[in-house]
Amino acid sequence: MPDILQRSIAEPIRAGLTQDQRWAGPDKGLIWCWERGRQKAVEEPDLAEQAKRGEFVPLAWKRGSATLPGTLQYLATWQGLRGEDLNIDRAGETILTCPKTQKPRKFKAGHHGDEEAESE
Repeated sequence: MPDILQRSIAEPIRAGLTQDQRWAGPDKGLIWCWERGRQKAVEEPDLAEQAKRGEFVPLAWKRGSATLPGTLQYLATWQGLRGEDLNIDRAGETILTCPKTQKPRKFKAGHHGDEEAESE
């Protein structure tokens, strides 16, 4: 699988996948995280609005901090929550700045975890 993982927001959310199909494929669950973000946007529109403003909202994955990288799973879920195409560089890093705190956040591969990150 290429290092850049992309999927259009126009693609339908996949249905009927097994746990293994969601998590053990070549994308390592990133597509499912993004799809889950899209579902969450419908379930929690206020949260989606915060994300659309660029805020790093609490999700099931580590969002990182100014000093600790966040997970690609967080970034994928966040992109889905914002209604964006999936666009993840699995070999590099992505740096975004939170408009609320003005602090940069780095997202990169190799930082897995399902615990919530420390608060700002």
